[in-house]
Amino acid sequence: MQREVNHYISNAMKVSASSPARRIGRPRSFDRDAALDAAMHLFWSQGFEATSISDLIRTMGITPPSLYAAFGDKRQLFRACIERYLGGGGAATIVRSIAHAVSARDAAHDLLTAAAVGDTGDSTPPGCLLASSIVSSSADAADMREELAIIRREIEAALRARIRRDVDEGILPRDSDAEALAGHVFAVVQGMSTLAKDGADRDKLLRIVSSVMMCWPRA
Repeated sequence: MQREVNHYISNAMKVSASSPARRIGRPRSFDRDAALDAAMHLFWSQGFEATSISDLIRTMGITPPSLYAAFGDKRQLFRACIERYLGGGGAATIVRSIAHAVSARDAAHDLLTAAAVGDTGDSTPPGCLLASSIVSSSADAADMREELAIIRREIEAALRARIRRDVDEGILPRDSDAEALAGHVFAVVQGMSTLAKDGADRDKLLRIVSSVMMCWPRA
């Protein structure tokens, strides 16, 4: 589980992607990975709605035709950034790591640790892209906000199922509230993102992780 989470953390920042083939008459080729990283960091720091196409073109160092040819519109580009952030496998990669964890406690600890590390990267914006890139309630961002919520719900559901499995196997007390425990973990994950954006360093977030795990129920 820890190996998979470490893999997830590292791949959240860099995922191999094929550069589109260059054709006669098409815009000049560019480094797709570098452009996608630049877009991801911009969405991460400014949010989806506040990031304009002009911002993206300037930051990615490409022309408008290149952006649309390679990534489609702004929503499609944002989806590609989310996929890159999650390591290329979407929520499924994290869901599998939770299912294969030694215990639900290990799964929760690794999720929290991954969040603390990812929120405080040296070369990335503070906070979590999933938690902070869309905070607006406007209709324009509603579909993107729901897509991110679906990803978070899938991961939370996987942790909830893993907790219930531990209850069934006697690893956790019979009266353990799987929904509350999983919800607590994700409340802390999103709270740490806010703290990181407010300036909290990695040491503080990791101490919060330790504090949360001290409250984890034991059989």
